[in-house]
Amino acid sequence: MKKALLLILSPVLLTPLCAQTAETVSTHAGYTDQVWYSMQNGEVGRQALANWDLAFEMAGFTSSIRVNTAKGLFVYETPNALADWDNVSAPDTANWTLLQNSDSSWTVGALNHGNDLDNPDGVNVGWGIYNMVTHVIAGNRIYVVQNGETYRKLRIDALSAGVFHFTYANLDGSDLHDASLVKADFAGKNFGYWSFDTNATLDREPAATNWDLLFTKYHQLTPYEYTVVGVLQNKGVTALQVDGVPTDEAQWTSAPFSVNMNVLGSDWKTYDMDLGMYTIQPDRTYFVKDVPGNIWKIVFTGYGGAANGDVSFNQEMVSAVGIGENKGAQGRMFAWPNPVSNGHVQLVLDVPASEGVARVFNTTGQQVFQQQLAGLSGLTSRTLDLGNLAKGVYILRFDAAAGSTSAKLIVE
Repeated sequence: MKKALLLILSPVLLTPLCAQTAETVSTHAGYTDQVWYSMQNGEVGRQALANWDLAFEMAGFTSSIRVNTAKGLFVYETPNALADWDNVSAPDTANWTLLQNSDSSWTVGALNHGNDLDNPDGVNVGWGIYNMVTHVIAGNRIYVVQNGETYRKLRIDALSAGVFHFTYANLDGSDLHDASLVKADFAGKNFGYWSFDTNATLDREPAATNWDLLFTKYHQLTPYEYTVVGVLQNKGVTALQVDGVPTDEAQWTSAPFSVNMNVLGSDWKTYDMDLGMYTIQPDRTYFVKDVPGNIWKIVFTGYGGAANGDVSFNQEMVSAVGIGENKGAQGRMFAWPNPVSNGHVQLVLDVPASEGVARVFNTTGQQVFQQQLAGLSGLTSRTLDLGNLAKGVYILRFDAAAGSTSAKLIVE
């Protein structure tokens, strides 16, 4: 029975989807907002770009610390050791090193400058050294963060037992703060944030599993260093840029996907000096593999500039996560019959989970059905009543603790 279902249903479930929707994400006039976006669910989070100063990475040995250069901050590394804290007392930018966050990797922040993590035995994360006996990263550098005419000196004292400890003050030593940020307070997030204005943490971003793209202003490093507005990918979300092919002919199988977070970036638009407006690069197509593993096609169609911060694009799902891509921890899923003709479908599951949730999404990414499933063990069948769904193409997804499994579903 199981082998027969595999043979019968695999070609159906792996058929690409072709529905296309027009979307606009706005960072608002003057690019004042950052917007987190899910390919399936649209906007899932929004925060003021300027309400944070430091971002501390929650997962990964790199312990990335990023600085909000997009709001106009400058960050410098001084040549002084921590013991020289009192000697960093006046601006000396000629002898300090100006730092930037990586624009291609979330795990390399400005304060990770000078790390040796490319070395398999490396223990230097930039701002500090990892002790393999105590499992503490001890800080060893003094930084200065400039905001207009205000200069603050900063040291990261340690990352110990899941807590970042850091100190900052004005260069003359006034307004001293011994601060801390607890990783457990930001469980499931990529970063925890800190504001110098409020001297407190901020919980700004959605759970890492809930978003795919970030629409934001950021500092671009290549081919020239300047501040741009563009689209960055979440950790684990890969992408591909296809040029020189009409967008209706571009194929996501034409080249490998990249893990760099700036594949979409900002260069899908250019400013035409003669026309006095932004134009969109012709014959440029992007493909994004989202958090669950579905592949989406994105073609940018418009950009409003500073007047409204609008980014417009067409998106369509071109490949749902099928059984060929979703083996192992997530298991397998089949729907029978497919197409569904009488409103009822048998969901056949072979997953390493005792419970989970069956969800159905329309081609715009809106959830239109949900059913909790329990008592699952090995090869299990459950009946879903989809009688309320209109005729059309849908995505059927099963979510469990081990991961998600998705497939195309047709209702006739």
